[in-house]
Amino acid sequence: MYAAKPRGGGGGGSRGGGSGGGHERRFLSEDELREIEDSHAEGISAAQVVEVFASRRIRFSEATFRKYVQQGLLPRSRRIGRKGKNRGSMGVYPARTVRRINAIKRLMVDGYTIEQIQDQFLRHTDLLETVEENVGELLGRFEEELKEPRFDKRTRHSLERELSEARKTADDLLARIEGLSRRIAAPKHEEFRSTGAAGSAEDLL
Repeated sequence: MYAAKPRGGGGGGSRGGGSGGGHERRFLSEDELREIEDSHAEGISAAQVVEVFASRRIRFSEATFRKYVQQGLLPRSRRIGRKGKNRGSMGVYPARTVRRINAIKRLMVDGYTIEQIQDQFLRHTDLLETVEENVGELLGRFEEELKEPRFDKRTRHSLERELSEARKTADDLLARIEGLSRRIAAPKHEEFRSTGAAGSAEDLL
């Protein structure tokens, strides 16, 4: 979960991917999420996000992406300059956006309404993502510093082993916090799940 990330408030590892019925998958796996986040550390465009899901046979369109942003389920884009002369700028989103969409789709399959999903994300997910990103960045810095020549081979090997254990501990802790977040957010909504009432998330699948 940690090269400079990851990651985000929902969906990975044991929380990770799976397959829907037939040939269409429902979710991205944790390994896929990490790979995407590492390869788009500087940001990802809406078109690239849609392609990520389309290439894995997961239903998701640009129109749905726009609805997610309008509903406050996703962060808004920031403008960055295109490489090359007179290329202008383009809007990009944080790499964790893919992880958040993956988590949203999970909640929808579980039968939560749009309002319930908004409430869960506004209450916990931004904080969870910030914690994950900061821990990931810190561990990444440790990893880079261990490459410096001031460490002898024995010391470096020992610290690398401790760093690897710290990553696993951090992943486990974040997974537990995420699960706790879901359980705490869920109870007051249970009676409204899978009702198909107004505000249903079905139209955003």
